[in-house]
Amino acid sequence: MTDYKPTVAFLGLGLMGARQARRLIEAGWPLVLWNRSREKAEALAPLGARVAASAAEAVAEADIVITMLENGPIVEDVVFAQGVAGAMRPGAVLIDMSSIKPAEAQDHAARLAEKGIAYLDAPVSGGTVGAEGGTLAIMVGGDEAVFDRIAPVFAPMGRATRVGPHGAGQLAKLANQIIVGVTIGAVAEALMLAARGGADPAKVREALRGGFAESRVLDLHGARMVERDFTTKGRSVTHLKDIDNALDAAERLGLAATPFTAATADLFRGLLANAGDLDHSGLLVELERRNPAN
Repeated sequence: MTDYKPTVAFLGLGLMGARQARRLIEAGWPLVLWNRSREKAEALAPLGARVAASAAEAVAEADIVITMLENGPIVEDVVFAQGVAGAMRPGAVLIDMSSIKPAEAQDHAARLAEKGIAYLDAPVSGGTVGAEGGTLAIMVGGDEAVFDRIAPVFAPMGRATRVGPHGAGQLAKLANQIIVGVTIGAVAEALMLAARGGADPAKVREALRGGFAESRVLDLHGARMVERDFTTKGRSVTHLKDIDNALDAAERLGLAATPFTAATADLFRGLLANAGDLDHSGLLVELERRNPAN
């Protein structure tokens, strides 16, 4: 038995990535960090990580590369245009924890396989709270043998479940985002209805707790709505990106009707256009805008 841990390169240190990287460092994984704005990587250097000047430099000696980037085009740029794929060693594994289109994940897997590089798509759910506490739900697509081999790297970040072949992790994330987005909209609409009729929305939320309407969304996002605290913990622009990716996947799969997903996308678009990038619980603000008081 050995305590040896392979070297991990972590690319992308935003709200989520910085917290995930910290968890890995604290668990004893040797980390090399890169971020477009270097100061975010430098902030973690005192914990023992090494900071690389470029993405390609970061991955050159890594056994495992984790990307946590904003969207598919940025992943494409960093991995292929900025030389990450060319700098990685054959036999290394690239784990993309970004939320991108399933078709993009499948394309990336095929192109990396040509270079002898294994690939897993592993998007997450749980937000900054889950990233901070190491309790993320991690949805993984890719070869089972690769998943089993590198599973320990997921452990400090959360609970990883392989859900199918390449692209399946992204499909699971889109399913998650549909459920979360539609439920946020439902909670917002319900609390708006209650308030408009004269009921105390805080007491309505309290009354619903423990019944069939109970959910983490009613708990956490409902509280934000009651308190009208829309400080960003989950970006609306990011959620809309995921909902749009879900609509794209549905079209590719030949689904003729996804009405709840489409309605949620419309609400997020209205929120962003009229109130800006609030926390996604801010769907309440958009619903109120569409239902002005008499």
